[in-house]
Amino acid sequence: MTNQHIPPSIFNDVIGPAMRGPSSSHCAAFARIGLTARNLINKNLESITVVYDPNGAIASTHESQGTDMGFLSGLLGYLPTDDRLKDYKNQFKKSGIQYQLKYQSITVDNPNICQMTLRNQKEEINLLAISTGGGMFEITAINDFKISITGDCFETLIFANEENDIPLDAFENDENIISIETIKNKSNKKLYQIKSQSELPKQLLTSIQDKYPNISIKTNPLILPVKTPKNLSVPFITCSEMLDYNQGRGHTLSELAIIYESARGNLEQSQIISKMTELIQLMINSILKNLKGNQFEDRVLGYQSGKYVNEVEKKSLLDIGILNLMIPYITAMMEAKSSLDVVVAAPTAGACAGLPGAVIGAAHSMELSEKKMTEAMLAAGMIGVFIAEKSTFAAEVGGCQAECGSGSGMAAAALVSLAGGTTEQAVAAASMAMQNVMGLICDPVANRVEVPCLGKNVLAATNAVANANMAMAGYDQVIPLDEVILATEKVGRNIPRECRCTALGGLSITKTSKEIEKKLASGNASNFE
Repeated sequence: MTNQHIPPSIFNDVIGPAMRGPSSSHCAAFARIGLTARNLINKNLESITVVYDPNGAIASTHESQGTDMGFLSGLLGYLPTDDRLKDYKNQFKKSGIQYQLKYQSITVDNPNICQMTLRNQKEEINLLAISTGGGMFEITAINDFKISITGDCFETLIFANEENDIPLDAFENDENIISIETIKNKSNKKLYQIKSQSELPKQLLTSIQDKYPNISIKTNPLILPVKTPKNLSVPFITCSEMLDYNQGRGHTLSELAIIYESARGNLEQSQIISKMTELIQLMINSILKNLKGNQFEDRVLGYQSGKYVNEVEKKSLLDIGILNLMIPYITAMMEAKSSLDVVVAAPTAGACAGLPGAVIGAAHSMELSEKKMTEAMLAAGMIGVFIAEKSTFAAEVGGCQAECGSGSGMAAAALVSLAGGTTEQAVAAASMAMQNVMGLICDPVANRVEVPCLGKNVLAATNAVANANMAMAGYDQVIPLDEVILATEKVGRNIPRECRCTALGGLSITKTSKEIEKKLASGNASNFE
C-alpha cells in the first residue's frame, strides 16, 4: 500500500481552521507543525534549532506575521485557538526549552520552508516542514527519510535499524489501515510509515518493539478536522467535472458541496451542516463582538468598524446599499484578527473577512436565516476546493490573488447561492470575480497583515457583489472557472518574490511603512533571536 493524492477537504483546506493570529500560513500552519514535532519527540523537548531560508518568505516575516507565535505555541502543545498564544513568549520561557534560530539556504523550492532539529537527552530528530497555505502543512522529511505527514490521519513511524525487514503481516489486512509505505534513506536504512483511521493498538506496537528492541516507533495523532478515509474517491475534482455530474440532477452548489465533502471525509450530511454552522457562528460572534470595539496596542490600525456604522446611521455616507453593512462587518473581522481574537481562515487569515463579511452582511441585510448562510458558505467551499486542487491559497506562492482573490471568487458564488441563483450562475460569478483580481500582489505595510489587507478584503466583497449580480443578470463569463484557476496559478508564480508576502516590495517598502514598522518593533522586539 502506498500514499496517494489526497483531494482537498472543504473543512481542512478551504473554510477553517478557527485560529488566532494574523496569518494562517504562519500562525495556524506552524502551530500544527509545532504540535507534530512535539508528538514526534514524545512531548519531551529540551532544545530546538530552527532554520529559515533567507531567500524564502518566512525569514523576513516570522515575528510580525506570527510564525514564532504559532510554532512555539505548538511546541508547548497549544492549539491554534488557545488564549495562551497571546502570551507565547513568556509561556515558552517558562517551559525551559532552549531555542536557537538560524538563517541559511535550504535546498527546497518552497518559500514557506522550515528546518528544525529537536533534542532531548535520549535522541535528536531532524525535520523538514512546509506551510502550504490556509493553515495546511506538510512534514516532508524526518532524519533524511522523505515522507509526507499532513495531519489528516493517524501516523505510525517505525524506524528500522535491523538488517532484516520487519514483518508487517499484522497490518496488511487491518481495515483501519489507509496505507503502508516502506521508505529508504541514503544510508539504506528503512522507515515504515503507516497511515491509519484511528490509533494503532498500543499492545501491538509494544509487542513489535519487544521483538525488535533496536527499532524506534513514533506516533502522531489526527490534527486536521476531517480525516482521510480508506479507499478515498470523490465524485468530481474540477468545476467542469462537477457540472457534468450535475447534468440532469439539478443540485444547488451547496448540495454539490455536501455530496463532495461527504465522499471526501466519509461524513454524514448532518455532520457537514453542523460543522459549517459552528464556523458560521464563530464568524458572526467575531464580527458582532469587535463591532463594539477592542483594545490592542500592537497593531497598525485601531478601532474603525464602529465609526463606519455610526456614519451610516447618520446618513452621512454614500448610499451603496448592501455594501454599507458588509464594509463594517469586514472591518470588524479584520480587527478581530489583528487583536488576536478567534477568527476563521476563510480561505486564509489574511483573507478572513471578505467572504464572511459579504455572506453575513448580505444575509443580515436581506434578513435571511443562519441556515441560508451555512448553505452559502458551503457553496463557497466548493469553489475553494477547485482552487486548492489546482492552485494555492498561499500569498507567499501566488500573491494576494491567492488569498483575497480566491476569497472574492468564493464570495461571488456564495452570494449567488444566497440570492437563490443557479449552480451555473454561481460558477460564472466566481470565474468573473477571479478574472478581475488576477495579479493582485501581497505587500503588507509595516510587515503586518492589516494594510492594505483590510482594503483588499473590502475589494474582494465589493467585486463579489458586482459579479454575483452580473452572473444572475446573464453576463457571459467567457473563460470557464477551471481555466481561470489555472491561469491564476501561473500568474501567481510569476509575481516577483518581493510582492509575494515577503514585505520586500510594493507598499511594504515605502517610507511611511518603514517608519510604522520601526515604531512597532521598538516595543515588540523578539526575545528569540
